[in-house]
Amino acid sequence: MVKSTDDGDNSARLYEDLQLAAMGLSKQAFAYAYKGYQHLMKKQRLSNRSILTICDLSQSSNKKRLYILDIEGDKLLLTSYVAHGRGSGGEYASRFSNNNRSHQSSLGFYITSSTYYGENGLSLRLQGLEPGFNDRAARRSIVIHGAAYIGDEYLQTNKFMGRSYGCPAVPRDECDEIIDLIKNGSCLFIYYPTKKYLHRSKILNG
Repeated sequence: MVKSTDDGDNSARLYEDLQLAAMGLSKQAFAYAYKGYQHLMKKQRLSNRSILTICDLSQSSNKKRLYILDIEGDKLLLTSYVAHGRGSGGEYASRFSNNNRSHQSSLGFYITSSTYYGENGLSLRLQGLEPGFNDRAARRSIVIHGAAYIGDEYLQTNKFMGRSYGCPAVPRDECDEIIDLIKNGSCLFIYYPTKKYLHRSKILNG
């Protein structure tokens, strides 16, 4: 683990050590994610303390824009595809909402919770931490689950990945592994560089 008293130094060093630029994750997206992760660590909100997951919705849905990082072990554990809500856009997401029935993705920081088996098989509950941005996630049934409309096989016959009702859905054949890595109290950050979110997030600006 990188040891430094400065979160900015830690962020820059980790970004380089994990070679995240080569994996398509911008330095700015990682810096925001790491800042929020450190905030939640200091508040003792995380029970799965080493894992930081980033969904970078500024990228095309055809890219592997889900990153699961082991911060304490200095490892990139997994990259995968992740869906955005059908109300958020086509190949690219551009609209976001906290409202029920919007079918849009919700930005910001979450804590992963418990698992259950539902109509989409193994699923992972999410606790949205940011009022006005994602705190209605539980009421909207925003969870991580597997889906047939996202993954390499789907992309072979479609121009871009399928979309969810707002859930960060992942490929069905990787779902169990992803959920097992991040369940029970880790930090999840869903990112897009909207000025509204970046300026008003209490986690990023508190």
